[in-house]
Formats: sequence, C-alpha cells, structure tokens
Amino acid sequence: MSKYKIVVCDHIHESGLKILEESSDIEYINAADVPKDKLVKEIIVDADVIITRSSTDVDEFLLEHAKNLKAIVRAGVGVDNVDIDGCSKNGIVVMNVPTANTIAAVELTMTHMLSCARQFPYAHNNLKQDRVWRRQDWYGTELKDKKLGIIGFGNIGSRVGVRAKAFEMDVITYDPYIDPSKATNLDIKYTTDFNDILACDIITIHTPKTEETIDMISFDEIAKMKDGVILINCARGGLYNEEALVQNLKSGKIYMAGIDVFNKEPATDHPLLDLNNVTVTPHLGANTKESQRNIAIQSAENAIAAARGVSYPNALNLPIKESELPEFVKPYLELVQKLGNMAAQVTKSGVKSIKIITQGDIKDYIDSLATFATVGVLKESLADQINYVNAEYVAKDRGIDIKKDSRSAVSGFKNLLTVKLTTNNGNTIKISGTVLDETIQRIIEIDEHTLDLEPKGKLILFKNNDEPGVIGSVGSIIAKHNINISDFRLGRNNSKEALAVIKVDEDITKELLDELSKLPACISVRTAIL
Repeated sequence: MSKYKIVVCDHIHESGLKILEESSDIEYINAADVPKDKLVKEIIVDADVIITRSSTDVDEFLLEHAKNLKAIVRAGVGVDNVDIDGCSKNGIVVMNVPTANTIAAVELTMTHMLSCARQFPYAHNNLKQDRVWRRQDWYGTELKDKKLGIIGFGNIGSRVGVRAKAFEMDVITYDPYIDPSKATNLDIKYTTDFNDILACDIITIHTPKTEETIDMISFDEIAKMKDGVILINCARGGLYNEEALVQNLKSGKIYMAGIDVFNKEPATDHPLLDLNNVTVTPHLGANTKESQRNIAIQSAENAIAAARGVSYPNALNLPIKESELPEFVKPYLELVQKLGNMAAQVTKSGVKSIKIITQGDIKDYIDSLATFATVGVLKESLADQINYVNAEYVAKDRGIDIKKDSRSAVSGFKNLLTVKLTTNNGNTIKISGTVLDETIQRIIEIDEHTLDLEPKGKLILFKNNDEPGVIGSVGSIIAKHNINISDFRLGRNNSKEALAVIKVDEDITKELLDELSKLPACISVRTAIL
C-alpha cells in the first residue's frame, strides 16, 4: 500500500514528529533544516500535506512546485505567510491550530498585569544588575478591588476574566458580538458602552486584528481614561495606537503598559523600549513548552487526517476546486458572504439568527450559500478564527439560528439573494443582491430601500426622514472633513424615509459620523467596509 507523504517544513515540538513517525500509512520527512529552495524544488513536489510555521512562505513559487498538495497545516494561529486565495484556486485546504496556545496567552496576560502592578522587572533589574537594595523605590499597587476592563471575551479574554476574579478584581467586559450571558454566567459584568471600559483601572485587549479593532485604543480613548491607568496588549500589534501609547506613557497618563506584540516585528528599535514604565516581551504569547507541544500534536494529527481525507479541522478556506462548481455560482458565493459581512458591520451587535433567502436557479446551492453568509457574518467578530468548515458549528455554539428559505419565482431578476440578520436586542437588517451579466455583483435593496450599489469600498449608510435639503447638508459635512465622495446611491421607502449609501475614498472618522448624526433629519448613521 502506498503511503501518504507529509513534509514538516519548519521546526515543531518532537511530540508532533513522533506521531507522524509512528503512523504506519504516513511517509514523514522532517525538512526543517533543509534550504528553502531545495525544499520547494525537490522535497515537497509530491507531498500530500505540508506542516509550516512562519519560516516557510506558502506563495506562488511554492504552489507552482507542489503539484500533489492536498492540504497545508499552519502550526499556529497566524497565516500571514500563506496565500490562501492561491491555495483555494488549486483546491488546497489551509488549516491552522487556533486554540493550542490559549492558556499560554492567558497566563502571559496575567504575567504582564502583575509585572505592571508591582513594577517587577525594574525592581528585579535594580537588585540583580545594579546590586542596589532600595525597597522604598518599589511601591506597587494591588490587583484586589481594581476594576479590570476586558475588550474581547473569546477563548482568551474569558479565561483572563476568570483568573482576574480569583484575584478579587472587579471585572467588566465589552464584546458586542457575544451573548451577554457568556460573561454574566461567570459573574462578570457585561457592557455595551465602551466608555465603561475606558473608566477602568486596568484594561486588556483580546480581539482579532480587523479594520474595526486597529487603533481601537488611541489618543481620544486614552484621554477619557483615569490618570494612572494600566494597559495590557498580548493579542495583536496595532490594536493600541503605538504613538498614543508612547506619548501618554511619557506624560504619566498611563502608569504602566504591558506589551507583547508590536505593529512591526521584530521590534528591537522601538520607542516603547526606551521608556521605564513598560514591560515588554518579544511576542511570547505561544511560547510555553506545553503550548508548543499542543501545537505540534494538533498539527500532526490534523495533517494525518487531511492526508487520509478524513477531515480538515480548522480549515480556513473552502476544500473544493473551482472546477467542481458551476461558473455562475461562484460570484453568488462571494456576494452572499459580502452581504453577511455588511449586515454584521452595520448592526455591530450579537447575532440571534441568520436567514438566507434564495430565488431562482441559485436555490439549489442554498447550503453552500448559507455557509458563506455565516462566514461573512462571523468574520466581523472572529476574523481568521472562523472558516467554511467550522462556521455552522461556531454559530450553533453561540446560539445563532441559521435559517434557509428557497424560492423558485423571481420578480425581475434571474437569481436573487437575501440575507436577513436578527440581533440579540431584536433589531434586524435585510440586504438583497444579485449578479448581472454573470460577474457584476450588485446590492439592490437594503431594508426595503431600493438602490443599485456595488458591494465594494468604504461606505456610509445615512438613513433620514425624506425631506428637502438633506443630501446637500450631508455632502457639505463630508466635504468639510476633506473626504471625497466617489459614489452616492439613494433609496426611498413607503414610510417617507430615505437611505443614502455613500462611498468615500478616505477613512471614515468618528468626528464625521458624530456630525452627520446631529442633522435634524438623521435617523441613523452606520458604516461598512467591503
């Protein structure tokens, strides 16, 4: 019997190598020390599965040579070095190992929190390196009774909360994408007002890195915080604006910061390193022996399952070759994911149900469409933690009901898609779209407002009472903020309301949205980036 060939391209813990070695139907090659050119041109040419880390780029060059490749396992969370689109076009499944380092990241967060509170690294260096015994210089603060604000309450944030409660801290969390009971069941307060987090003594962030979360804490947010606040980031670089951190650490507004991640890494010449009120580590979130062992074991097991074609755990792309789908279906799959993602961005709230309505021949593919819509919705809150394989399982685990409605008759369009999102607070949004001339995607209706919109770009959704002068006022305000309008689409309904969808070239600022919301005719102002 021929064996499946699995190549380990980068170093992983020996426990994972042992699993591969002991599998009788696996031919395993450890090529971690092989030069990359030889690895690509000679060793992986006939491989069924490869296991990589950050040292091997899965790019066009590699994919051109890996003619037999069925799957790639990224031994870790990040997949920045993997061309996922290129893999999808070649029918290659990309998998990662997203939860193996959870406890390591949680405990590193607590390490930074305690180190900041007690200035531990500086007291340590003062004694060990300077040989100075001055207890009076190192009065710290206790965690007990301090208010901890947790931004993002997923696998890591929730476990940080549990441990903080053990320190008798007063814990509150902000995460608009979870059911509040996930926090309250742990005796942790839940808030929908971000200002409640900014009022805390210590703040830690545990979100994916998305358009919404980049610079989530910047100058304006820090200005609202208590003097002497402690900030922790062991999640992703860029969630805190680094310039704002530096300036406010220098001024003393921020008492201490614990930072494990940076915008650009390695960060060996970063201004944060020059400050004496920062604890820093070189991206050690996954660096425990237990974590590396777990990552290696899960990577090996996932690679074996993929080689055998049994399953594709934590797949990040669709395990199907483009040739296996009818051509007309592909743009609808992309469109329905955009509709779901737009609905999630506009509502910015926990989801109760996702309903997919199909009309026309596209109805025969409603199951795939439902999966893509679900990925689009959950991508807003989970980023690369959500994929086409686990989407419906994750939705079920979060109590999200996925509904499907297939219809044959269509009025005016050959095929029509609708995504209706219902949030935990009872609000709904319904977005419909179609594909024209086989490839041109269009949004044709948003909440009973008929329009014709390309689902692409930076969008402002301005809903208002339908009365004279509103369009001019909106345009003037946008121009005042030096933002260029590239497209302006207007839809009206039967309730004397209008919805303008405005596509702009520049970033949409909070100041702009605040000013638009103050117009007398305004009902709501929301944004989306597609």
